[in-house]
Amino acid sequence: MHNHLTASDTIAAQLRRHRARRGMTREQLAAECERLGATGLTYAAIVSIETGRRKPDGSRRREVSVDELLALGLALAVPPLLLALPLGSEQQVPTVPGRDPRDPHTVWQWWIGEETPALHGPIDGRYVPETQPIGEDGPKWSAAWAESAYPASLYPEFERRRQAVHKAYLRAEASDKRRGDKKGRTDVWTDYTHRLEELAHHIEDMARAGLRIPPLRPDLIEDMKGLDMLPDPSIIEPKDTE
Repeated sequence: MHNHLTASDTIAAQLRRHRARRGMTREQLAAECERLGATGLTYAAIVSIETGRRKPDGSRRREVSVDELLALGLALAVPPLLLALPLGSEQQVPTVPGRDPRDPHTVWQWWIGEETPALHGPIDGRYVPETQPIGEDGPKWSAAWAESAYPASLYPEFERRRQAVHKAYLRAEASDKRRGDKKGRTDVWTDYTHRLEELAHHIEDMARAGLRIPPLRPDLIEDMKGLDMLPDPSIIEPKDTE
């Protein structure tokens, strides 16, 4: 059975909620969207989105595009994804027409690639991942999803390791300014080298996956080169420090 509730219905409810919270009228929201270049989000368009006017078959007359979701989120100073997946304020949100709704956090994890979607169910209280292949002779759907979602885990981990290197460097730099405690200075510089090596290994993983490496501070790149941590240092661009 076709489920006429869509993400646009959730977005409409969140638009009303956040607009009221901000004390904005529909005219003001339309003006802010126009300032952002989303000229199609006129007063009339916002009325149509928020009221959820329906066609004779029950579907919405006005869905929200991805471009509009971004503009509406920026206009309301709300992370756009929270308009479609309101964590903490709704128990369920629509997924796709032929499948059951899920809780917002579950769908959030799908959107950002943290979890593999389980669209079938519930069966005995459990949701079952997709098992069919992609096309006639393609890989299993869940395996294809995991491969596609791989970058979603690599970039956050890169940032965590980069920050760990930065903190270790600051500790090592501070230790050089203190007198005595030679062993302490050695330990903190060893920790910095260890963190730097972990980051270098992660950069290699990203390079093997064919991903662009975010720029790094030139001194970190030079330390990696000096310690021979990267087979090909040219894969990293120095960050503009000016």
